[in-house]
Amino acid sequence: MKKLTMMLVGLCYLWLPLSAHATDLKVGDKAPDFRLQATDGHFYQLQDYLGKQTLVLAWYPMANTRGCTLECRSLVKDGHLIRQYNAVYMMASVDDLEDNQAFAEQEKADFPMLSDPSKTTAKAFDVLNLVRVASRVTFYIGKDGTILKIDDDINPETAAQDIAATLAELNIDKAS
Repeated sequence: MKKLTMMLVGLCYLWLPLSAHATDLKVGDKAPDFRLQATDGHFYQLQDYLGKQTLVLAWYPMANTRGCTLECRSLVKDGHLIRQYNAVYMMASVDDLEDNQAFAEQEKADFPMLSDPSKTTAKAFDVLNLVRVASRVTFYIGKDGTILKIDDDINPETAAQDIAATLAELNIDKAS
């Protein structure tokens, strides 16, 4: 059954460019609050970073798919570029926690990968597409909870480098 589901989802990705949409949230809006469990077993929420760090929340469609694997590998390989800034980064999907845990273990992810199987947070961020998975959209959320940038033109292979460049463009403080 899972194999059939994966095949159907794979076919849906052929239509994904037609169904993907940018979020209705805008730069300057307050980011939706969330509380999601991550692959490390901990729960993460926006309020944990308010007044402390910029939060980079990278939504991705599905664990173990080509683009998502490339994005995760980029963040593992070049995450040190992002850690130079006073920012925390994490990936999020509507996958079940167990699927994300297996994916994180396989890819040796050294950052939180959040699971939103209820799709509540994905709906709040307005990233659900017509095939009911998250579109690939990265949110940059300032220390005050305001959205600084929304990037929906992601190159999975250079995701970490691009995030670091964006943090520099946004004048995010360097980590101390």
